Amino acid sequence: MAKRDYYEVLGVAKNASEEDIKKAYRKLAMKYHPDRNQGDGAAAAEEKFKEAKEAYEMLSDAQKRGAYDQYGHAGVDPNMGGRGGPGAEGFGGFAEAFGDIFGDIFGGAGGRRGGGQQVYRGSDLSYAMEITLEEAARGKETQIRIPAWESCETCSGTGAKPGTSAKTCGSCGGSGTVHMRQGFFSVQQTCPHCHGSGKIIPDPCTTCSGQGKIKKTKTLEVKIPAGINEGMRIRSAGNGEPGVNGGPAGDLYIEIRIKQHDIFERDGDDLHCTMPVGMTTAALGGTIEVPTLGGKAEIDLPEGTQHGKTFRLRGKGIKGVRSSYPGDLYCHIAVETPVKLTEYQRKLLKDLDKSFKDGGERHSPNAKSWTDRVKDLFK
Repeated sequence: MAKRDYYEVLGVAKNASEEDIKKAYRKLAMKYHPDRNQGDGAAAAEEKFKEAKEAYEMLSDAQKRGAYDQYGHAGVDPNMGGRGGPGAEGFGGFAEAFGDIFGDIFGGAGGRRGGGQQVYRGSDLSYAMEITLEEAARGKETQIRIPAWESCETCSGTGAKPGTSAKTCGSCGGSGTVHMRQGFFSVQQTCPHCHGSGKIIPDPCTTCSGQGKIKKTKTLEVKIPAGINEGMRIRSAGNGEPGVNGGPAGDLYIEIRIKQHDIFERDGDDLHCTMPVGMTTAALGGTIEVPTLGGKAEIDLPEGTQHGKTFRLRGKGIKGVRSSYPGDLYCHIAVETPVKLTEYQRKLLKDLDKSFKDGGERHSPNAKSWTDRVKDLFK
């Protein structure tokens, strides 16, 4: 049977990154692993497992992937003189990648440091920042206070009560890991007694409760780029939770929330606003002044402007973070009906209304069209 395309096996594109390939393989390996598939479907699952394993071995190696991309399966077939056939490097290369998958299946995480303790990356932190629409459009520099960890002064960071010291964990011998058997595999797992530290503290420091560090706060300078939008995140590398056993710190993600504006609504890079216009101004036409984020602008209303008419002001919107030019401002006209009339004003409007009716349909073309449609409805 002809072999399937390796990219098709893993379900990734030919320009997929190493991380995408690894994620796809993990998903397939966990789905078709023999320990997870017993009974009637075991044989088929094992074949798919082997197929995914072979595809990953080829595509995770830059040299083998290059040969495969250029020559196809012939480029990595050891019988064709290639250097990168399946199993060419024995079980070691596969085990290195598959070790991470065992961590996902059986609860392990992190890496190893030196020849001993498990090393863990710190957790990421999330910070919600609320800014105004004007600040989002122009950008700003500000400061935020975030949680931070400092070495405990009482125990000098050891976690042990002054005068005492930590002891080597008897369960893992100080390695921070223990071995467990899962089916026909021997799986390495974080030691449940020392939690990967390799040390046990009989008398914890009362100040830091044995952690060796104290949680405080620190001030961080943050630059908000111009044009940022609701829901976007700013990554501050290394300002998350500290790692364990010397592992790298996590990252801080600042999530942007934009306050509701009194006048404008944002839609991508465009802005929208509603402009109230008096009845007489709409009827007679004229120039009205409208606000923008950069100041003021003018719109020439034609005579007989109707309610709901929209005017577009090019370039008066917001220049987004990834945009090469700013959006537009859309002004929606809302014709305002006068209220709290005096007797004199009522008389004037009645006289005006009579003159409109005497003038016939030419004064209200929309009403004429609407009346005709209603008549057609009830025929």
